Amino acid sequence: MEKRYKKAVSLEAFIFLVIFLLIFGGIAMKMGGANMMQTLMATAYELLIDTVFNIMAIAVIAGALSGVLSEFGVIALLNKAITPLMKPLYNLPGAASVGVMTTYLSDNPAILGLAEDRNFRRYFKKFQLPALTNLGTAFGMGLIVTTFMLGINAPGENLGLAVLIGNLGAIIGSIVSVRIMMIFTKKEFGVTEYCIPAKEGESLDDFLNQREVRGGSVGGRLLESLLDGGKNGVNVGMAIIPGVLVICTIVMMLTNGPSADGTYTGAAYEGVALLPWIGEKIDFILKPLFGFTSASAVAVPITALGAAGAAIGLVPEMVSTGIAHANDIAVFTAMCMCWSGYLSTHVGMMSALNCPHMTGKAIISHTIGGLCAGVAANFIFQLVGMIM
Repeated sequence: MEKRYKKAVSLEAFIFLVIFLLIFGGIAMKMGGANMMQTLMATAYELLIDTVFNIMAIAVIAGALSGVLSEFGVIALLNKAITPLMKPLYNLPGAASVGVMTTYLSDNPAILGLAEDRNFRRYFKKFQLPALTNLGTAFGMGLIVTTFMLGINAPGENLGLAVLIGNLGAIIGSIVSVRIMMIFTKKEFGVTEYCIPAKEGESLDDFLNQREVRGGSVGGRLLESLLDGGKNGVNVGMAIIPGVLVICTIVMMLTNGPSADGTYTGAAYEGVALLPWIGEKIDFILKPLFGFTSASAVAVPITALGAAGAAIGLVPEMVSTGIAHANDIAVFTAMCMCWSGYLSTHVGMMSALNCPHMTGKAIISHTIGGLCAGVAANFIFQLVGMIM
């Protein structure tokens, strides 16, 4: 973005200091200054080791897979076959369906390994590419969330139906998120220019019906495409580190509470439990929209803002204590899958797509999409329950 200049000392410096001191001063008063700093560092370290490197590994494998699929024409085939479905739902080319599959089987950033591939990008217009962040995030960790929810021990509850409805809710949320994001991207990039423009003298039809391939034997092309795709995954993994460590650390500290004995020790993942407290105060809104059995259930989608894995880890205890039932599972599945830690990955993903200035718009779009996913899952579950 074009740089702007302001006075060296202006009003915003004082406003920022006041807000900064209110937030972190309040956390320090609750946890203790030393404990707050230790938790900040310990949480960031744990996220780096347990989350970032895991995502990087996923991105490398997904990048290698996308390189092979691209090299041997599978992405081109899917683009032809699925465009009639993807176009009316998402206003995206059929090639985007590969991103849906890879993120559902792995995690949000897996779609970035595809986006780095020229044979994948060529099907996208410039206004469509940033929306891949929203599309990939809406399906990120889908298989993990689905199988985890199905494995919860809940006698007498129809969890299979609840999880299926949750997946449907996530699809609805993904459509809402992508469509809202495209309102912003169309204003930014227009609707005509492709990410990789056609060569001079090449018609658009020829451009979309041809693909670049590497030289050499089939075995050589296979090996080179695997390694080049994996290299793209490494770049993606490096790009997401700042977003995951900074944003997710703050979200975790605002979501989690003290250690098991109620004290603060400076350990990783401790916090002040502000977001669940807010959830209890607005339960009168959450209950009709999401149908939560208990106000404490709001901790699951709120935790999913930072990490879906941490969010679904809360569910078995809620089910065993009777504060979550099948209707809650449907909503949890939809929101955990649709949001899947987007606050901790959107920043890095948008940076990797060279659109960091649109991160705020992507987050707003996906916030609305995730809420719509939960509301849709709740009402569909209620409707199915009335029919059955």
